[in-house]
Amino acid sequence: MLLLRPLAAARSPASLVSSPVPRSMNMLKHDLVYLTEDASHDAAIEHINEEAFGPGRHVRAAARIREQGPHDLSLSFICTDDGETIASVRMTPVLAGGVKGHLLGPLAVRPSHKNRGIGRELLRIACAAAKRKGSEAVVLVGDPPYYGPLGFEKVAWNALTFPGPVDPARVLVMPFAADTHERLKGVIAWRCDEGVTPSV
Repeated sequence: MLLLRPLAAARSPASLVSSPVPRSMNMLKHDLVYLTEDASHDAAIEHINEEAFGPGRHVRAAARIREQGPHDLSLSFICTDDGETIASVRMTPVLAGGVKGHLLGPLAVRPSHKNRGIGRELLRIACAAAKRKGSEAVVLVGDPPYYGPLGFEKVAWNALTFPGPVDPARVLVMPFAADTHERLKGVIAWRCDEGVTPSV
């Protein structure tokens, strides 16, 4: 399990530390620690996602992709506050048209910890880890005003076919190659990645 510095204290993305961030270093006045996900976090993550998205989350198009195969634990992260899991992000390997990338999500933070930059930090850590692992892009379905400033761009209208209805205006990508947009055309589906750390 990796412990990761928050952005305010980090010198580089996903820097490793050997102990939780001291309160004196944390401008949020909390003992926030970012960790790679493991099986012991499953129940807490399920509760966070249920709280954030409700029972309808399982019928969304992105959720149907995640049902096709496991997410990658090595690219999925949680945030704890004084030992309590309060936020989570997951990455699932996908083939998006001609792009071998990752689908980001769910990304959720408990209501008690919203608007503190925790979701943005989890996203930053996860995307940096995916890029280091060789991912060609990170795709998600989300709100452009939130994700745009974080490096996500709109995918061409109806360029990707999801296994269910999706609003094309909310399909976004963080490209890691100059020709990513050109190759983002076709079906998006789970892919078997030889380098994946399975979630089950």
